[in-house]
Amino acid sequence: MGLNLTKRHDLEDFREQAHQMVDWMADYLEGGVRDHPVLSRVKPGAVSGALPKSMPESPEELERVWQDFQDIILPGVTHWNHPGFMAYFSITASGPGVLGEMLSAALNVNGMLWRTCPAATELELVVLDWLRRGLNLPQEFFGFLCDTASISSLLALAAAREAAGLDVRERGLAGRDDLPPLRVYASDQAHSSIAKACLTLGFGLQGFRAIPHDKDYRMDVCALRAAINEDRKAGCRPLAVVATVGTTSTTSVDPVAEISALCADEGLWLHVDAAYAGSAALCPEYHWCLEGCENADSFVFNPHKWLFVPIDASALYTRHPDTFKRAFSLVPEYLTTPMAGQVVDLMDYGVQLGRRFRGLKVWWVLRTFGLSGLQAHLRRHIALAQEFATWVDDVEWLERTAPAPFSVVCFRALPSGETDSEAIDSFNMKLMEQVNASGEIFLSHTRLDSGISLRVAIGNLGTEEQDLDLCKKLIMEGMACLSNL
Repeated sequence: MGLNLTKRHDLEDFREQAHQMVDWMADYLEGGVRDHPVLSRVKPGAVSGALPKSMPESPEELERVWQDFQDIILPGVTHWNHPGFMAYFSITASGPGVLGEMLSAALNVNGMLWRTCPAATELELVVLDWLRRGLNLPQEFFGFLCDTASISSLLALAAAREAAGLDVRERGLAGRDDLPPLRVYASDQAHSSIAKACLTLGFGLQGFRAIPHDKDYRMDVCALRAAINEDRKAGCRPLAVVATVGTTSTTSVDPVAEISALCADEGLWLHVDAAYAGSAALCPEYHWCLEGCENADSFVFNPHKWLFVPIDASALYTRHPDTFKRAFSLVPEYLTTPMAGQVVDLMDYGVQLGRRFRGLKVWWVLRTFGLSGLQAHLRRHIALAQEFATWVDDVEWLERTAPAPFSVVCFRALPSGETDSEAIDSFNMKLMEQVNASGEIFLSHTRLDSGISLRVAIGNLGTEEQDLDLCKKLIMEGMACLSNL
């Protein structure tokens, strides 16, 4: 029979299975992840084809489910926790973070109101303030946790819409002839979630205006100013600017101080997307990347990207919490409490009513690593990336294609004698696939001004110099193999 935690013998089954799984997780985190190919090798449909078409009629034993996890699910996993995962912004589910996640699952609370779990609300506010202090952000910044930066930015732009006084909360956008077209501005290097937010909020893709980048892939502020003036003359209503600290392709940092000054002059909401690179500012020598962010109306960075917190945990800050409440607070009678006005009810600051106990895993990570421990790992990752960038610069057939201010390096191979851009792009895509086929390293690509570039993104707790040496070896072997074809 299946598990019934109201029965003593079933609790014993749970205990036995849990111990076995924790042992497996510890081995996996300790290095067992290296026993698996970093990029899953299953064919499309392999996992779903191995599973029954319908749920089981009768309860199944935990051991059988665990075996199917190992036989069916695990081969279909791309291992983001693998030290050779260098494709996208690396994430690490650290041991302490996993412990916090386990406790959160066992407690299974919904922190929508303060009273539904006082600890969830107060711990979240405390750890967000710890992080605010670590990043040296202004004291008036109010922070709370969302799932991802995509949702954090969506909420921020909804707050910007509310701040504009358009009465959208009551009247919506549809069918109104008193509203001009609305505009949100971001670099053409900004994350696609900003355009998606414009889709979701009713601005449409025409409401998103991409601003050209400069030679270092930063937003061109002169072009931004010109775009705002052009839109005003055309009868559009500029609403907000999104500046990026650590762009997705190259990790470039927009000139936030200049952008914030322009936003102040134009009366526009400034949202800063620091999802990746914001973590680096915990190190004083990298706090330069947040220059100007103290003037932002909203700011997001992701502890689940580079602070070793299991996904998902995105920290959203604002200097205008009352604007967020005006945009989102809607309290039915059954959620009214005697403490209203005396406590913070985090459901009031976003779309979600249900709220996971995310602060618990963040708390475990911050306490067990400490600021100095986090700084040491961040510095190590950046140093590994800088060494890799130097290697690229020294190899005759490789070319670095963008600055590398943090732990991501963009580069491409230049096959001997080849000048056709499409052929060079094709060569690099084949090189990437050859490296990824090894099962030991996983790289990604992007398209920059020069064409296709490969990306090495370092951020996993387990990544060591030997992993970068292996990456170099595979690149050189791949180039030799492809050059001989």
